[in-house]
Amino acid sequence: MALIGVFDSGVGGLSILDEGLRQLPEHDYIYLADSINAPYGEKSSQWIATRSLELCNYLADQGCEAIVVACNTATAEAIQRIRLELKDIPIIGVEPGIKPASMQSVKGIVGVLATEATLKSDKFNALLATLPSQCQFIKQSGAGLVPLIEAGQADGEQALELLAKHLEPIQDAGADTLVLGCTHYPFLRRAIRKLLGDSITLIDTSDAVVRQLKRQLELQDKLIANDRHGDVTFISSKDGVSLATMARELMHSDLNLHDIYARALD
Repeated sequence: MALIGVFDSGVGGLSILDEGLRQLPEHDYIYLADSINAPYGEKSSQWIATRSLELCNYLADQGCEAIVVACNTATAEAIQRIRLELKDIPIIGVEPGIKPASMQSVKGIVGVLATEATLKSDKFNALLATLPSQCQFIKQSGAGLVPLIEAGQADGEQALELLAKHLEPIQDAGADTLVLGCTHYPFLRRAIRKLLGDSITLIDTSDAVVRQLKRQLELQDKLIANDRHGDVTFISSKDGVSLATMARELMHSDLNLHDIYARALD
């Protein structure tokens, strides 16, 4: 059994935690949301890197044996620095699934919905440069979507209207595949389907991230096979109880199978 830290600017990383509880329910988890500072996508690179390192150090101090940086923006801006600082702990990042999208797209036209910080980051553009030039990527910032999701309005009319504006250039380009390039965006699946129907393939990397976590736990001999359901602790820089309540609303996992704790960040 291991204690796994999952860090995000807000509730977006709950999509990763959800998949973690599905594949690896026997482990204990700390989910840390920096909700008072969300969203990260509009902040400076230096601020994101410094804050992300600070919070990952906090998780390490809590005894976490692996940490998932479940935020595309934090991964893009800070993952190298975090790994240098926390050399003895596996650090798993997330990044937009543009590679699998390029392989799955029939038409070779892929929409990428992500934060402005992710789209401008060196890490994202270096990855983009490795992909086939015949695949066209329509990059679109999802400005304004994260605050609506944080406010519990992912299925609201305001989110639907804003999402429609962001998806318009992707639709106009004829994309048949859409990369959800922020961990918040899987919570917009219903809204996306309402707008686009089943005409577009959605790419979400939650499964791949947790499979990488599983590989890292195997290397540490931390995998166990039993019927245990581990504890889940929700910590927020704003309100831990509200975070836990939103987790129950957004996640598919049955949190009643786990002992749940909630508190504010120390």
